Amino acid sequence: MIKTPDLIASLAANATPVRRLRPPVMRAACWLLLAAAVLTLLAINQGVRPDFAQRLREPAFVICMAASLLTGVLAAIAAFLVSLPDRSRLWLLLPMPALVLWLSNIGYQCLVQWIDIGPNGVSLGEAARCFATLVLTSLPLSLAMLVMLRYAAPLRPTAVTLMGSLAVAAITATALSLFHTVDATVMVLMWNLGTAVVFVSLAGVFGRTMFRWVAPRTFDARD
Repeated sequence: MIKTPDLIASLAANATPVRRLRPPVMRAACWLLLAAAVLTLLAINQGVRPDFAQRLREPAFVICMAASLLTGVLAAIAAFLVSLPDRSRLWLLLPMPALVLWLSNIGYQCLVQWIDIGPNGVSLGEAARCFATLVLTSLPLSLAMLVMLRYAAPLRPTAVTLMGSLAVAAITATALSLFHTVDATVMVLMWNLGTAVVFVSLAGVFGRTMFRWVAPRTFDARD
Protein backbone atom coordinates (compact mmCIF):
# COMPACT_ATOMS: atom_id res chain seq x y z
CA MET A 1 0.00 0.00 0.00
CA ILE A 2 1.42 3.36 -1.02
CA LYS A 3 2.23 5.79 1.76
CA THR A 4 0.46 9.14 1.93
CA PRO A 5 3.59 11.27 1.28
CA ASP A 6 4.44 9.09 -1.72
CA LEU A 7 0.88 9.40 -3.03
CA ILE A 8 1.00 13.18 -2.71
CA ALA A 9 4.37 13.32 -4.45
CA SER A 10 3.10 11.08 -7.26
CA LEU A 11 -0.02 13.18 -7.80
CA ALA A 12 2.03 16.39 -7.78
CA ALA A 13 4.51 14.98 -10.28
CA ASN A 14 1.85 13.79 -12.71
CA ALA A 15 -0.51 16.74 -12.36
CA THR A 16 -1.26 18.66 -15.53
CA PRO A 17 -2.01 22.40 -15.65
CA VAL A 18 -5.69 23.31 -15.56
CA ARG A 19 -6.83 26.23 -17.63
CA ARG A 20 -8.98 28.56 -15.58
CA LEU A 21 -12.38 29.57 -16.88
CA ARG A 22 -12.74 33.11 -18.09
CA PRO A 23 -14.86 35.44 -15.93
CA PRO A 24 -18.58 34.61 -16.24
CA VAL A 25 -19.53 38.03 -17.62
CA MET A 26 -16.91 37.65 -20.36
CA ARG A 27 -18.23 34.22 -21.31
CA ALA A 28 -21.78 35.57 -21.32
CA ALA A 29 -20.61 38.38 -23.61
CA CYS A 30 -19.13 35.81 -26.02
CA TRP A 31 -22.43 33.92 -26.09
CA LEU A 32 -24.35 37.15 -26.69
CA LEU A 33 -21.99 38.00 -29.56
CA LEU A 34 -22.86 34.64 -31.09
CA ALA A 35 -26.55 35.45 -30.64
CA ALA A 36 -26.03 38.80 -32.39
CA ALA A 37 -24.22 37.02 -35.24
CA VAL A 38 -27.10 34.53 -35.63
CA LEU A 39 -29.66 37.35 -35.75
CA THR A 40 -27.54 39.26 -38.27
CA LEU A 41 -27.28 36.23 -40.56
CA LEU A 42 -31.03 35.68 -40.33
CA ALA A 43 -31.63 39.35 -41.13
CA ILE A 44 -29.39 39.08 -44.19
CA ASN A 45 -31.12 35.90 -45.33
CA GLN A 46 -34.74 36.75 -44.54
CA GLY A 47 -34.82 40.51 -44.13
CA VAL A 48 -36.69 42.19 -41.31
CA ARG A 49 -40.47 42.25 -41.38
CA PRO A 50 -41.82 44.73 -43.98
CA ASP A 51 -43.77 46.73 -41.40
CA PHE A 52 -40.85 46.96 -38.95
CA ALA A 53 -40.41 50.74 -39.28
CA GLN A 54 -44.13 51.25 -38.70
CA ARG A 55 -44.21 48.93 -35.69
CA LEU A 56 -41.31 50.82 -34.11
CA ARG A 57 -43.73 53.73 -33.67
CA GLU A 58 -45.93 51.56 -31.44
CA PRO A 59 -44.84 51.70 -27.78
CA ALA A 60 -46.26 48.24 -26.98
CA PHE A 61 -44.19 46.60 -29.73
CA VAL A 62 -41.00 48.43 -28.76
CA ILE A 63 -41.42 47.61 -25.07
CA CYS A 64 -42.11 43.94 -25.82
CA MET A 65 -39.04 43.61 -28.04
CA ALA A 66 -36.82 45.49 -25.63
CA ALA A 67 -38.08 43.44 -22.68
CA SER A 68 -37.54 40.10 -24.44
CA LEU A 69 -34.05 41.14 -25.55
CA LEU A 70 -33.15 42.38 -22.06
CA THR A 71 -34.50 39.16 -20.57
CA GLY A 72 -32.22 37.18 -22.86
CA VAL A 73 -29.16 39.26 -21.99
CA LEU A 74 -29.73 39.16 -18.23
CA ALA A 75 -30.66 35.47 -18.20
CA ALA A 76 -27.46 34.62 -20.06
CA ILE A 77 -25.38 36.56 -17.52
CA ALA A 78 -27.25 34.87 -14.66
CA ALA A 79 -26.66 31.41 -16.17
CA PHE A 80 -22.89 31.90 -16.28
CA LEU A 81 -22.79 33.46 -12.81
CA VAL A 82 -24.77 30.77 -10.98
CA SER A 83 -22.78 28.03 -12.73
CA LEU A 84 -19.96 28.84 -10.30
CA PRO A 85 -20.23 27.47 -6.74
CA ASP A 86 -18.96 30.66 -5.12
CA ARG A 87 -21.71 32.81 -6.62
CA SER A 88 -25.02 33.38 -4.86
CA ARG A 89 -28.22 31.82 -6.16
CA LEU A 90 -29.77 35.27 -5.85
CA TRP A 91 -28.31 35.96 -9.31
CA LEU A 92 -31.23 33.88 -10.57
CA LEU A 93 -33.39 36.93 -9.85
CA LEU A 94 -31.39 39.11 -12.25
CA PRO A 95 -33.67 38.68 -15.31
CA MET A 96 -36.92 38.68 -13.33
CA PRO A 97 -37.86 42.39 -13.73
CA ALA A 98 -37.36 42.23 -17.51
CA LEU A 99 -39.21 38.90 -17.65
CA VAL A 100 -42.19 40.33 -15.76
CA LEU A 101 -42.27 43.33 -18.11
CA TRP A 102 -42.07 41.04 -21.15
CA LEU A 103 -44.87 38.72 -19.99
CA SER A 104 -47.09 41.58 -18.85
CA ASN A 105 -46.69 43.25 -22.24
CA ILE A 106 -47.69 40.01 -23.97
CA GLY A 107 -50.75 39.91 -21.72
CA TYR A 108 -51.57 43.49 -22.64
CA GLN A 109 -51.36 42.69 -26.36
CA CYS A 110 -53.60 39.69 -25.84
CA LEU A 111 -56.13 41.91 -24.12
CA VAL A 112 -56.26 44.70 -26.71
CA GLN A 113 -55.79 42.54 -29.84
CA TRP A 114 -57.92 39.55 -28.90
CA ILE A 115 -59.50 39.15 -32.35
CA ASP A 116 -56.97 41.04 -34.46
CA ILE A 117 -55.83 38.18 -36.69
CA GLY A 118 -56.27 39.84 -40.06
CA PRO A 119 -58.62 39.21 -43.00
CA ASN A 120 -56.75 36.15 -44.26
CA GLY A 121 -56.19 34.49 -40.90
CA VAL A 122 -52.94 32.75 -40.07
CA SER A 123 -51.26 31.25 -43.13
CA LEU A 124 -49.55 27.89 -42.98
CA GLY A 125 -46.56 29.30 -44.86
CA GLU A 126 -45.97 32.03 -42.31
CA ALA A 127 -46.30 29.55 -39.47
CA ALA A 128 -43.72 27.30 -41.15
CA ARG A 129 -41.32 30.24 -41.55
CA CYS A 130 -41.79 31.13 -37.88
CA PHE A 131 -40.93 27.57 -36.93
CA ALA A 132 -37.85 27.62 -39.18
CA THR A 133 -36.67 30.84 -37.54
CA LEU A 134 -37.25 29.32 -34.12
CA VAL A 135 -35.07 26.30 -34.98
CA LEU A 136 -32.33 28.30 -36.72
CA THR A 137 -32.08 30.66 -33.76
CA SER A 138 -32.52 28.34 -30.80
CA LEU A 139 -30.52 25.31 -31.95
CA PRO A 140 -27.06 26.93 -32.32
CA LEU A 141 -27.56 29.09 -29.24
CA SER A 142 -28.65 26.11 -27.13
CA LEU A 143 -25.69 24.01 -28.26
CA ALA A 144 -23.27 26.87 -27.63
CA MET A 145 -24.69 27.45 -24.15
CA LEU A 146 -24.45 23.75 -23.38
CA VAL A 147 -20.81 23.51 -24.47
CA MET A 148 -19.73 26.72 -22.75
CA LEU A 149 -21.25 25.63 -19.43
CA ARG A 150 -20.34 21.94 -19.57
CA TYR A 151 -17.71 22.05 -16.81
CA ALA A 152 -19.20 24.52 -14.35
CA ALA A 153 -22.93 23.89 -14.74
CA PRO A 154 -22.98 20.32 -13.30
CA LEU A 155 -22.59 21.90 -9.87
CA ARG A 156 -26.07 23.44 -10.25
CA PRO A 157 -27.50 21.76 -13.35
CA THR A 158 -31.18 22.62 -12.91
CA ALA A 159 -30.76 26.30 -12.05
CA VAL A 160 -28.16 26.88 -14.76
CA THR A 161 -30.18 25.09 -17.44
CA LEU A 162 -33.34 27.01 -16.56
CA MET A 163 -31.50 30.33 -16.90
CA GLY A 164 -29.77 29.26 -20.10
CA SER A 165 -33.03 28.10 -21.63
CA LEU A 166 -34.74 31.33 -20.65
CA ALA A 167 -31.96 33.25 -22.40
CA VAL A 168 -32.35 31.18 -25.57
CA ALA A 169 -36.13 31.50 -25.50
CA ALA A 170 -36.03 35.28 -25.05
CA ILE A 171 -33.52 35.78 -27.87
CA THR A 172 -35.60 33.50 -30.10
CA ALA A 173 -38.74 35.48 -29.30
CA THR A 174 -36.89 38.66 -30.23
CA ALA A 175 -35.93 37.10 -33.57
CA LEU A 176 -39.54 36.13 -34.25
CA SER A 177 -40.69 39.69 -33.57
CA LEU A 178 -37.99 41.03 -35.89
CA PHE A 179 -38.62 38.81 -38.87
CA HIS A 180 -42.31 37.80 -38.84
CA THR A 181 -45.46 39.85 -39.12
CA VAL A 182 -47.93 37.63 -37.27
CA ASP A 183 -48.82 39.42 -34.03
CA ALA A 184 -52.28 37.98 -33.36
CA THR A 185 -53.02 36.83 -29.84
CA VAL A 186 -52.79 33.12 -30.57
CA MET A 187 -49.46 33.57 -32.35
CA VAL A 188 -48.05 35.82 -29.63
CA LEU A 189 -48.80 33.10 -27.11
CA MET A 190 -47.52 30.30 -29.33
CA TRP A 191 -44.25 31.80 -30.53
CA ASN A 192 -43.26 34.06 -27.64
CA LEU A 193 -44.66 32.80 -24.34
CA GLY A 194 -44.98 29.25 -25.70
CA THR A 195 -41.34 29.22 -26.75
CA ALA A 196 -40.19 30.25 -23.28
CA VAL A 197 -42.40 27.70 -21.53
CA VAL A 198 -41.25 24.84 -23.77
CA PHE A 199 -37.55 25.62 -23.42
CA VAL A 200 -37.67 26.12 -19.67
CA SER A 201 -39.81 22.99 -19.14
CA LEU A 202 -37.44 20.83 -21.19
CA ALA A 203 -34.52 22.30 -19.28
CA GLY A 204 -36.04 21.33 -15.96
CA VAL A 205 -36.61 17.74 -17.11
CA PHE A 206 -33.50 17.05 -19.18
CA GLY A 207 -30.96 19.62 -17.95
CA ARG A 208 -28.92 17.23 -15.83
CA THR A 209 -28.99 14.57 -18.56
CA MET A 210 -27.71 17.01 -21.19
CA PHE A 211 -24.80 18.14 -19.03
CA ARG A 212 -23.95 14.54 -18.18
CA TRP A 213 -23.79 13.90 -21.93
CA VAL A 214 -21.40 16.79 -22.73
CA ALA A 215 -19.27 16.51 -19.55
CA PRO A 216 -19.41 12.89 -18.34
CA ARG A 217 -16.09 13.07 -16.48
CA THR A 218 -17.28 15.98 -14.39
CA PHE A 219 -20.39 14.11 -13.31
CA ASP A 220 -18.48 10.88 -12.71
CA ALA A 221 -16.07 12.73 -10.44
CA ARG A 222 -18.94 14.21 -8.44
CA ASP A 223 -20.75 10.88 -8.18
